[in-house]
Amino acid sequence: MIFSKLLKSQGSAFWILHLAVWTVWGSYKYFYTTGILGEHPPHYYFYVPLITLIAMVLTLGLRYIYRAVIQRPIWIQLFTFLAGSASAAWVWLYCRTYIFTNFIMVDVKYGEWMEESGELSRLYEAVSYMETFNSSWWIIGAWSVLYFAMKYRTVFQEVRESALKSAAMAHEAQLKMLRYQLNPHFLFNTLNAISTLVLEKNTELANRMVTKLSSFLRFSLDNDPMQKITLEQELEAIGLYLDIEKVRFEERLRLEQDIEQGARQALIPSLLLQPLVENAIKYGIARAEEGSRLRIAARVFAGDLLLEVSDDGPGAELVDGHIPSANGVGLKNTRERLRELYGSQHSFKLSNTEPHGLTVNIRIPFES
Repeated sequence: MIFSKLLKSQGSAFWILHLAVWTVWGSYKYFYTTGILGEHPPHYYFYVPLITLIAMVLTLGLRYIYRAVIQRPIWIQLFTFLAGSASAAWVWLYCRTYIFTNFIMVDVKYGEWMEESGELSRLYEAVSYMETFNSSWWIIGAWSVLYFAMKYRTVFQEVRESALKSAAMAHEAQLKMLRYQLNPHFLFNTLNAISTLVLEKNTELANRMVTKLSSFLRFSLDNDPMQKITLEQELEAIGLYLDIEKVRFEERLRLEQDIEQGARQALIPSLLLQPLVENAIKYGIARAEEGSRLRIAARVFAGDLLLEVSDDGPGAELVDGHIPSANGVGLKNTRERLRELYGSQHSFKLSNTEPHGLTVNIRIPFES
C-alpha cells in the first residue's frame, strides 16, 4: 500500500527506480565479473560501488537536462538524448578507466607491457576502449530511454486526466443546461393566472398559487441535476406543478396514478417526468375542450424501471417515433438527458394512446 502511494508520486517514483536500476546494475557487474574471472581483482568491492555512484550522479544530471527540454520540439529532445547520453558515457568511461588503472590494478605495469607488446597492445587498447565506451553508452542510453518513457507516461496520464475532467465538466454542464431549461410559457401562464386572481381580489387562492410556485421553483433549482432522487420525491414535485395548473384548468385536468409500490423508491434524474407532464398538458389537455385525463404509471420489471406518461387528448402524428411538428424543448431535452446519463441502457418511445392521445414510455435501469 505504501509502495503504491510512493509510485503515484512522480518524484518518489523516479528516486525508487533510479536507485533500483543502478543497484541492480552494480550487483550484476560485481557478480558477473567475479564469475568470469573466478575471483575479483583487489579492492573490486570498492571499485564497483564507486563507479555505480558516479553513474548515478551523471544520470541525475541528465535528468535535469532532459526535464528542461521535455516540452521542446521532438528533434531537440532527440538531439539532447543522443548528445547527453554520449557525453555522460564518455565521462563515466574516463572515470572508470582512471580509477581502475590508478587505484585498483596498481600492481600491473601497463606502460612496460605496452612497450613490450608494441602495435598489438595499442590495437588491444583501442578495441577495449571502444567496447567499454559502447557498453557505457548503451547503459546510459537505456537509462535515458527509461527516463523518457516514465516522463511521457506521466505526460500522457496528465493529458488523459485533463481530457476526462474536461469531458466530465462538459457532461455536467450539458445536463445542467438541459435540466434548467424551464418552459417560459409555464411561468408566463402561471404569473398571468396569479395576476388575474389578484385583480379579481381572490387573494387567498393567489397567495396559495404563489406559495406552490415558489416551492416548485425551489425544488427545481435546488436539486443537482447530477444527483438522482426517488420517484416518490419526483411525484411530490409534479404534485406542486399540477396544483398550479389546476387553478387554470380546474376540472378539465384529471390525474390518474398507477405507481407500483416497489417503484416508489427507485432513483431517477430529478424532474425527469415534469417536462413530459407539461408537454401532455400543453398539447393534450389545453387543446381538449372538455379537458383530458393525465396518467402516470411506474413499475419494476426484469431489473428495469418502466415509466409511462399518457393523456387522452387530441394526440399527435408520429413519424418514426417522433413528432415532426413539435418545436418545444420538453421531449428533446428528456431524450438528451437520458442519453447523457444512461447511454444505451435506456429507451424512450412515443406512441399513440387508444383511441386518441399520446403515450411516452421510458425504460431505465432500476436503482434504489
